[in-house]
Amino acid sequence: MVAYRNIIAGAGSAALGMALFASAPAMAQQTEDESIVVTAQRSNETQVVRGGSLGALGDKDAMETPFAIKSYSETLILNQQPLTLGAVLENDPSVRTSLGFGNASEQFVIRGFPLFGEDIAIDGLYGVTPRQLVSPELYDQVMVLNGASAFLFGAAPGGTALGGTVNLQPKRAKDKDTNRVTANFVSDAHFGGAFDFGRRLGSDGAIGIRINGAGRWGDIAIDDEYRSSIVVGAAFDWRSERARLSLDLALQRAKVQHMRPMVQLNGVTAVPDAPKASSNYGQDWNYTTLRDIFGILKFEYDISDDVMFYASAGARDSAERGVYQGFQVTNASTGAAFVTGSNIPRNDNNEAGQVGIRGKFSTGGITHEFNVGGSHSRYVNRNAFEFGPFGATPTSLNNLYNPVQVVKPTFNAFVSGNLADPNPANRTRLTSFFVSDTIGAFDEKVELTLGLRRQQIFYRTFNINTNVQTSRYKESATTPVIGLVIRPSERFSIYANRIEGLVQSPNAPAGVINPTEVFPPFKTKQYEVGGKMALGNFNASVALFQTDRPQTLVDPTPAGNVFTLNGLQRNKGIEFSVDGEPVKGLRVIAGLSLTDAKQRRTTGGATDGRDAIGVPDYTANVNVEWDLGFLPGVTLTGRLIQTGKQQVNLTNTLELPEWTRFDLGARYVIAAGHTPVTFRFNVDNVANKAYWSSSLGGYLVQGQPRTFKTSVTVDF
Repeated sequence: MVAYRNIIAGAGSAALGMALFASAPAMAQQTEDESIVVTAQRSNETQVVRGGSLGALGDKDAMETPFAIKSYSETLILNQQPLTLGAVLENDPSVRTSLGFGNASEQFVIRGFPLFGEDIAIDGLYGVTPRQLVSPELYDQVMVLNGASAFLFGAAPGGTALGGTVNLQPKRAKDKDTNRVTANFVSDAHFGGAFDFGRRLGSDGAIGIRINGAGRWGDIAIDDEYRSSIVVGAAFDWRSERARLSLDLALQRAKVQHMRPMVQLNGVTAVPDAPKASSNYGQDWNYTTLRDIFGILKFEYDISDDVMFYASAGARDSAERGVYQGFQVTNASTGAAFVTGSNIPRNDNNEAGQVGIRGKFSTGGITHEFNVGGSHSRYVNRNAFEFGPFGATPTSLNNLYNPVQVVKPTFNAFVSGNLADPNPANRTRLTSFFVSDTIGAFDEKVELTLGLRRQQIFYRTFNINTNVQTSRYKESATTPVIGLVIRPSERFSIYANRIEGLVQSPNAPAGVINPTEVFPPFKTKQYEVGGKMALGNFNASVALFQTDRPQTLVDPTPAGNVFTLNGLQRNKGIEFSVDGEPVKGLRVIAGLSLTDAKQRRTTGGATDGRDAIGVPDYTANVNVEWDLGFLPGVTLTGRLIQTGKQQVNLTNTLELPEWTRFDLGARYVIAAGHTPVTFRFNVDNVANKAYWSSSLGGYLVQGQPRTFKTSVTVDF
């Protein structure tokens, strides 16, 4: 009996051993696949980087700077499937997006001041970025600097960037190969795809190549609005022990047909209700085509271990063509309106460059990080224009709630320039020299930054029919910066700064007693204090700020009306922001910004103390991602965007109500033949809420309707 049992036990052990041996490859395969899924899922951790390029000061970690900065990563861009840069910046609680006046372009509001698309920088240079719409697929990071930046980046060519700046960092080859293809779909019928390949070549990886691009075509969720976009970028870099050289080149083409326009209010006494979320009150003859070719060449050389020489130069050539539409509501309750039209061909030819030396040395127990350099940029705007009738006509009547197609107006109301080959309308040259020193004490736990930038603005306008110069502006200004950072530990810092913004002042107009008087560039003055915390994978910050912006003003005097810059707008507020992974598998980006933007020193005090136009009194965001531990590879996402009330006119008799938007989504990562494959599904504006999202500039922009977005990405 015992022998029988031993035989049975031996046979059972042998069978179990054979079964384990036979299943070993399958178990190993399963373990390997799970590892691939976990690795791919965890690669989504870094959505926000606390740091970025601060122009004259170079690349900085947020904890070491006296400014509020953060960067949104290519991981976030890939997962959220944004069509434009504005959709990326929707994640920032201090930024809101609006439309440009009359055409397909994005504008942004940071700390209550506008930021035009042409005033967004690439790798620290203004004038290189496409000025209307930016495709985000080309960029490794999108950095947001909250606050003025005249010392850091110089004067912006478009005359904005007073409340904040956006700096884009191009994708470059990483140490690990990049092999990625993506197919995507956006409702209603917008299809596309993207590719991204990167390699480092040579035994030491000295040469890097990154080629990436994307294409999208079809109708979006707004009724019958068609959009297409093609973007291709190539980045080449070389590095040695002391030198680094890079070249970034890109082509971007975009088209928007039958675009839903912004809404102007003409003589109304109330803000009309927003029509159905997907409603399109645009005309089918309304279109925009944009073509941009741009690039940057950059060189860095380490003169010694502590001193670096750097130089960069960039250029952009662009062409904009289209027939644009205006939509003016004359009755808020009925939605009665009329349509206007224009044709404004435009070409831009821009060049920008900077050069400098940055280094570090110590004297006793005090360290110095010095920086000295200069920048120069040239911008040529060539345009022509023709407009249709400016008022209502029998053929232009329309309705916000029951829109109809009208005949394209005859463009004969106002025509100027060569429509086929536009002549220069204005030329701008910006030249600056800057110097700074960051002084560190107590083992650099206390750092004081002092700097100056001397900026010259040289601006000329021309008659676009005769090419004759019609005005000339050449003025200079010095913009200082002082910033203090105190770091009681590696995890905490407090900071303060006083920095300025700089824009060209207008010349005095006709009808005053000082016509054509030239004013020096006017400067905004910003004061800010704040604190930052970095606890492992979790970051938090708070900032209090005040910015004074001069305004033009007509002062009545006994001798007559005088044009001055004595007006003032004061924006002050507080910002809270958190991001990171407080618990493993749970990621969050959230924040709240409270802004009080008041008009001060207005003409005759008529609107003193009233709110500024287009500045929400608060903005709040919460963006959450949750990796489901009980369902490997699955991540749920959700986002809330809330915006407070906004004023539409100076007297504050027209006001937009607050609005809230909810977005939901999910990702699923699987391993297919040792290759991670990621499926994504997002729904923006789940409730399909109809609302006015912005009143920047005194006109209304409607929020996007419910939009479904899906994609599949293969990393091989």
